[in-house]
Amino acid sequence: MEMTNLRHALEWQADHAEKNSAPCTGRLIRGFIPLAEGDTQVAARMRDWPGLSLEDAMPLRLAGGFHNLHLTSADDRLGPIYSGAITDQAQIDAIVLAVTQDHDARLVTWFSGPPQTNEAGRSAGIMAQLLWLSQRLGSKFELNEIGSSAGINTMMERFAFDLGGVKAGVPGSPMLIRPEWRGAPPPQAEVEITSIQGCDLAPINLADPDQALRLKSYVWADTPVRLQRIDAAIAFAAEKPPQVATMDAADWIEARLAAAQEAGVTRVLFHSIVWQYIPPEGRARIEAAMEQAGARATPERPLAWVMVETNRQTFRHELRTRYWPGGEEAALLGEAHAHGAWVDWYD
Repeated sequence: MEMTNLRHALEWQADHAEKNSAPCTGRLIRGFIPLAEGDTQVAARMRDWPGLSLEDAMPLRLAGGFHNLHLTSADDRLGPIYSGAITDQAQIDAIVLAVTQDHDARLVTWFSGPPQTNEAGRSAGIMAQLLWLSQRLGSKFELNEIGSSAGINTMMERFAFDLGGVKAGVPGSPMLIRPEWRGAPPPQAEVEITSIQGCDLAPINLADPDQALRLKSYVWADTPVRLQRIDAAIAFAAEKPPQVATMDAADWIEARLAAAQEAGVTRVLFHSIVWQYIPPEGRARIEAAMEQAGARATPERPLAWVMVETNRQTFRHELRTRYWPGGEEAALLGEAHAHGAWVDWYD
């Protein structure tokens, strides 16, 4: 990748972190800019990165590696950066370089796969859209998630929600999702999740301490609420593991859409901040499968597609819903913070 494009990707990701309540992580990522000009394996990997590094979250892969060093107490030089005790960018740049030189072989392995943040806060946007659909299709839902990662949001039937004063889910749940709500509240409606499952190419097993730690490493260090939600999800999984199949998203959705559907229950495909990671051919197959299933949908067996995804032109995270029969055009119902800190509801 040309250094101009690489610098743009790193600056954009740093700005994005800072705008999303993670200024310490933003400054760390900004330290990757001079790092990329050096002679470490990490620098060479950044310079040689193919295509659009933002599309596949290259900066966040490396940021996960740095946070992992901190979480495992492998390098105590990062603590003052993450706590905000050090804010001088030149000093941070020097620490980032020194840490990379000392942990080069370990850090370069973090480029091998995309970040799997699996943020429970994004379920606020999913639940709000289910409340909206409940008024149109009925209150019972069979939920199917692609890109489930550790399956945290396939446990959302155990969450409690407070969405602009509208309560949903399980009262008293240790996983309380209560974003700052902007706009009118969502509809006050019933939502009954009759079943919920997901798929991922490489699911994270929350029962495995090493895998759980890797997932936690992708959470930004200066967002304690998100770290608490990861801990709550790990406890949930210990009680009852989520159902996450190890499958390609398109293969899995085609199989799910072919399965028998209970009358009176809406079948839902949902996903959050995952569409960009699915190859174009996979996206095309999923779109075609949903169109075909939508053409078969009836009032007794409806179909819906619920998304919290990034608009790649505006980089805003949009809440969009399609449903069949009757709503073939995707409705833009709102926007949300990347990690669920707020929801701006339009409807």
